Amino acid sequence: MMAQYIYSILRTRLNVLMSWGFSNPRSLPNNKGLIFQVDGFIHKGYVKVEYNQEKDLFDIFLFNYQMTIVKKIIDGIYFDSLVEVIDSEVEKCENYEDRVKQEYSLL
Repeated sequence: MMAQYIYSILRTRLNVLMSWGFSNPRSLPNNKGLIFQVDGFIHKGYVKVEYNQEKDLFDIFLFNYQMTIVKKIIDGIYFDSLVEVIDSEVEKCENYEDRVKQEYSLL
């Protein structure tokens, strides 16, 4: 199943996955992919990862919490870049280390 495959890719970097505030993963209809909620420094809302069978690549969609507005679409992602691309859109902001220290009182 495609959702399980995508989830297995994301779990290879469990520490990164958890830094997104990852929650509520669900399969997309017709076995096309996975959708989940995030609460990152850059993006708060939903991330949909959909398999593009024609290209044999993944497409990423960023939605608001209401799932009514697509904030960004990233096409043509290889499986081995999936975690890094999502991380750069959801969590990994400039001065990331300082933000983490500030957010979690690690001064």
